[in-house]
Amino acid sequence: MTETTKTHVILLACGSFNPITKGHIQMFERARDYLHKTGRFIVIGGIVSPVHDSYGKQGLVSSRHRLIMCQLAVQNSDWIRVDPWECYQDTWQTTCSVLEHHRDLMKRVTGCILSNVNTPSMTPVIGQPQHENTQPIYQNSNVPTKPTAAKILGKVGESLTRICCVRPPVERFTFVDENANLGTVMRYEEIELRILLLCGSDLLESFCIPGLWNEADMEVIVGDFGIVVVPRDAADTDRIMNHSSILRKYKNNIMVVKDDINHPMSVVSSTKSRLALQHGDGHVVDYLSQPVIDYILKSQLYINASG
Repeated sequence: MTETTKTHVILLACGSFNPITKGHIQMFERARDYLHKTGRFIVIGGIVSPVHDSYGKQGLVSSRHRLIMCQLAVQNSDWIRVDPWECYQDTWQTTCSVLEHHRDLMKRVTGCILSNVNTPSMTPVIGQPQHENTQPIYQNSNVPTKPTAAKILGKVGESLTRICCVRPPVERFTFVDENANLGTVMRYEEIELRILLLCGSDLLESFCIPGLWNEADMEVIVGDFGIVVVPRDAADTDRIMNHSSILRKYKNNIMVVKDDINHPMSVVSSTKSRLALQHGDGHVVDYLSQPVIDYILKSQLYINASG
């Protein structure tokens, strides 16, 4: 497959991130590496979306703190960013709502027509509105009418970088300008773009708990978007999927990361990192990056057994 015919992917992870751990960031990296190795995908961005304060989970610290810790955790990444939209809403948002928000935002900001997993779009994914002049804006007498792969990917990267990879200062989180249209600078060949939910096998297993998830939401999450699962503790993802009719129905939309890396739950678990902080356990450095640890200590977070 050429670079322009591969599916371009944005990985979206929703969660408490209370606090965000090294394991959470490793999930992004492992998922990206795996998707690239399949030869079918190009991951162009990652989004960390912390849950709203009203989620009600015991020990959940303010989103103000969680956003800053997430920001510190990804500050050295050139492709993962933190998005505050979920935290800034009036109340808790479902995972389905967050995915739909980012899908709609991509449409407005980049001019994208995002294809879903089941029915890939047959229209150009990024391009000018049909009523506009068909002459590409970038074109001059010395430039071929058809854009090269390098120009296409360069422009896609430039547009999506402004959405997915530009991080605001730690103390100030802003929204992407939803009125901007980053996709009208040049006309593209068809480039398929998808937003995929990134999760651990524990979230996949939660789909099998009766009544925990709204079935209509599950249909949208797995059927329309698709998910990338990073297994934990050698979880048997095939067994998990066989316990849910919806997961079985959309099994082809579930990509399980298969690599040789041992990924114990403790490396990802925010609970384990909080316990380490409360007990003064030096192994906290195995769970959290140093800037996150420094912020936690400075802000006196998680010092009580309840938090």
